[in-house]
Formats: sequence, C-alpha cells, structure tokens
Amino acid sequence: MLNNYLISDVLVMLKRNLLRYRRLPRLVVFSFIQPIMFVLLFAYVFGGAIKSGSVEYIQFLLPGILVQTVLFGSMMTGVGLAEDATHGMIDRFRSLPMARSAVLAGRTMSESIRNLFVIGIMTAVGYMIGFRIEHGVFNYLGGVLLTVLFGFAFSWISAAIGLAVKDVETAQTAGFIWVFPLAFASSIFVPLETLSGVVKTFAEHNPITYTVNVVRALSLGLPLGNNLWYSLAWIAGILIVFVPLAVNRYRKISS
Repeated sequence: MLNNYLISDVLVMLKRNLLRYRRLPRLVVFSFIQPIMFVLLFAYVFGGAIKSGSVEYIQFLLPGILVQTVLFGSMMTGVGLAEDATHGMIDRFRSLPMARSAVLAGRTMSESIRNLFVIGIMTAVGYMIGFRIEHGVFNYLGGVLLTVLFGFAFSWISAAIGLAVKDVETAQTAGFIWVFPLAFASSIFVPLETLSGVVKTFAEHNPITYTVNVVRALSLGLPLGNNLWYSLAWIAGILIVFVPLAVNRYRKISS
C-alpha cells in the first residue's frame, strides 16, 4: 500500500513538472537551441581542424553531444528545486500528505522526459548535416536509453546541489562549475589519443567518456569493450550516493 501511495505521489509531481514545460514553452525552446548551437559550431567551425580517425567528424561528434546535452540538462533539476525553495513551494509540498522523495523523483523523471525529446531533435538536426545511424536503429535506441539514464543519475547530483544552496543563481553557477571540466576533459569533442598527460588520464576514467564511447559504438558499430559496464557502474554509484543525499537535504529543508 505504501508503495502504491509513493508511485501515485511521484506521478502527481511528474505531471506537475511536465505541465510547467507546457506553460513555459520558451524554456523548452531554449533547451533545444543550446545543443543545436554546439553541434553546428563544432561541426562547421572546428570540424575541419579536429581529426576523428576513420569516421567523419559529425559521426564522431553527435553521440558525444547527446551525452553533453543530457548532462547540461540535468543541471536544471537543481535550479528548479532551488527556485521551489526560494518561492516557498517546498513549504507547500511539506503541508501535503505525500512522500518527500516523490518531489525529487518527479522532478528528475520530468527532466529525463525532456532530455528524451531533446535527443530526438538533436538526432534530426544531426541527420540534416550528415549524421547517419550505421549500426541499426535498435542499437542506437539502446544508446539513447543509456544517455537518458546517465542524465537521470546526474540529475540527482544537481538536486543535492540545488537543495544545499537554495538559491537559483548559486545553483546554476555551482552546477556548471564542475560539469564543464567533466564535459570538455572527455571524449565528447576529440579522440582520447589527441590528449596527453594528466588530462588524458582523467579523460580515460571520466564517466562521461565511458558513456560517450558506448553511444558512439552503438551508433557506428564500433567495439564496446568494457565501456558499457564502466558506464553502468558509474550510474549505479551516483544513484546509490546521491539519491539518499538529495532526499536527506530535502528533509532538512522541510523540517
């Protein structure tokens, strides 16, 4: 019975957050514009200078941009929760007979749904400028599923940060401070072979690199190696650590 109530509460919060996207279409539009700009800029400005081995650069780039897109999108979880805390919405949720974890789960799940739509748009844009799925649609969809799951895990990190700082501007700044080094010191934009020293070592063990390598392999028919298991291990580890941490931060706000 308790599980049924929890599921019901999560679905209510999920609906609330999805309705917010419908009522704020500009938020959705701008969430599309940024990743499209990244694809176009790197494909047409840097594509001629970056060596991507035996594949065209757009084939190499787009799987990485998809992972970067959900990673940046996950930061909106913390911003949204900080906004709720600032405007007193969390106090209102506290007065309702609902599971406290449902507020966070509904938020992170809604971000995952938004990320799924963004990935669809990005795939269409990539197709228009030369990207092709070379290893079967179902394999590509498997990569998309892993990408969304990866973004879902990072949404919980963002949730913990947003609830800790409880300020919209600070949540946004704090989120991107640690995301940018992870994103750019990875295999999103360049092959690992082009890196050197400490940066290369960091990039090789970066959870983003493992996930990008999986999505790229499923898209282009490249060997998976151990990347899938490392990516799933990172996702599981992040969820194990940050789900209870975010829920605990939420309880402290609500106490």
